[in-house]
Amino acid sequence: MERPADYIKRIEILSLWSGRKHVVWNLRPDVNILSGVNGVGKSTILNKMISQLRHRTDQLKSSSVPGVVIDFAPEDATTVHFDVIRSFDGQLIPASLLAKIGDDKIHSELDWRLYELQRRYLDYQVNMGNRMISLLTSGQPDAQTQAMAVSQPKIQLQNLIDELFRDTEKRINRESNELQFLQYDEVLSPYTLSSGEKQMLLILLTVLLQDRKPYVLFM
Repeated sequence: MERPADYIKRIEILSLWSGRKHVVWNLRPDVNILSGVNGVGKSTILNKMISQLRHRTDQLKSSSVPGVVIDFAPEDATTVHFDVIRSFDGQLIPASLLAKIGDDKIHSELDWRLYELQRRYLDYQVNMGNRMISLLTSGQPDAQTQAMAVSQPKIQLQNLIDELFRDTEKRINRESNELQFLQYDEVLSPYTLSSGEKQMLLILLTVLLQDRKPYVLFM
């Protein structure tokens, strides 16, 4: 039976650059930063980790497998929930895919990721509303407090976005179920944000949608 890990504890790459380097990286459960000058292999290490995780096989636990070995915490975990956010905003969406989407505002890789998250965000709000209704109708004495706790992560997201975008006078539209922003008297879609703003929004939304479950985010 599949058991998700809380986090990745250790990564070992047995043969980097045709056997010239042997990499062992012991990871923290919160934030890990891989830094270095251009060309030393940062992207190669991350790409090897991500490629191995996408296979999600029992080989991840075996030290006898050549190439990449990943250890989870707890040790009996068999997989880990993760996502990848790239920092570029390339024009990578094929015309055939854009035609199926039917939204002429989507042009780039970041736009596509936002489009996907927008759909999941709507589902998240529906599930959150159902949980709140269930609590409020449960008859429990602390039902209202519990219902407020369910909505708190979304409120924290909204407050944080408003703070991050304050210098450009943008704020999230709290009256809309869709992701929208207000700037002066104008309503903006997330696709009109700058690349940096889109990246921040992607990170925050991805974290929110995990609903407080263990998750690994590669950036």
